[in-house]
Amino acid sequence: MTAFPEPARTLWTVYADSRRRPRRIHALGSEHRAAARRLTASPPEIVPDRESRDAYVRRSDDMIFVCPWETRLRSWLAFERFRDERSADVAAAFVPPTVAEQAAREFEHWKQSGRSLHPHIQTDVWHVPLAWFVPFARAERCLMLGAPGTGYRRTADALQEHAGHGPATAARARTLIYVTSMGEARRRVADALPVVSGTLGDGAAGAVPLSAGRLEALGRWLGVFHPRALVELDYGGLVHLLDDRTLQSDESVAEMAVALAAMERGEAELAVAMYKRLLARWRPVRALETAN
Repeated sequence: MTAFPEPARTLWTVYADSRRRPRRIHALGSEHRAAARRLTASPPEIVPDRESRDAYVRRSDDMIFVCPWETRLRSWLAFERFRDERSADVAAAFVPPTVAEQAAREFEHWKQSGRSLHPHIQTDVWHVPLAWFVPFARAERCLMLGAPGTGYRRTADALQEHAGHGPATAARARTLIYVTSMGEARRRVADALPVVSGTLGDGAAGAVPLSAGRLEALGRWLGVFHPRALVELDYGGLVHLLDDRTLQSDESVAEMAVALAAMERGEAELAVAMYKRLLARWRPVRALETAN
C-alpha cells in the first residue's frame, strides 16, 4: 500500500476493508460481464466513461497489497492494438468510425494530461505469451480445480500486484495462478535476456520462439513498479477451455526454465525439445480464436 501516493493510499485502504468490493473468485466474471454489456450496446461503448474504482486485494501478515483494475486505461490500450492489427474496413465492422474516433480523441487527451500509461495488468487473448512464463518458478503455482464454466473471457492476465505471498483465492474456484516477488521476477527476466539474445547455431536458432524483444518489454514494465511488489500470472478464462488433466499436467513454467537453462549450456537439442512441448500445448488453444 505504501507504493501509492495520497489520497490514493487512503482510498485503497478503505476499499480493501470494504465488504462490497468484488472478491477474487468473482472478479474475472465481473469484468467480463461489464465488458460484454458495453460492447453489445448500440453503439458499442469501447471505453468506460470513468476509470474503475475496483482492484485485486491481497493480504499477507499485516500488509495490504492492491492491484487496480484500471479498466478504462486497459480498454484504450486494447482498442489501440485492435486497430493496429486490423484493416480499417474490418475494424469498422466491429466499431463505427465515429465511436472509434471519439475513443481515440479521449485517449489522446489522457496522454497529454501526463497520466501514467503503464497499467498494473497486461492482458493477452487465447494463450499465454511465452515470455510471461519466464518470471516464475514451478513451485510458485497455485492450481484449483473448481467446476469448468463458460462465463469468462478466454484471456490470460499478467498482473503486477502490490502484494505479498499467500493463496490466490479464499474460495474454491477454477484457477491456475503463479505468484512471485518483484525481485525474483526482475532477476529471472534479466538472467534470461542475454541467453535468449544469443544463438544456438543455425539449426536451432529458428526453432526458438521466445522473443528477446518481448522479454525486454516485460522487463521495462516490471521496472515501473515498487521493488517489494508481487507479480502474478493468471490463466484467467483459459482454465475453462482446458480439462482437469490438462491443467494438472501443464508444466509450461518448468519447461521454460529447462529450455533457458539448456540454451545457457549450449544444449540446443534439449532447448528445442522443451520449446516444441510448449508450442504443442498452446497452438491448439490459440487456434480456437479463428475456429468456426
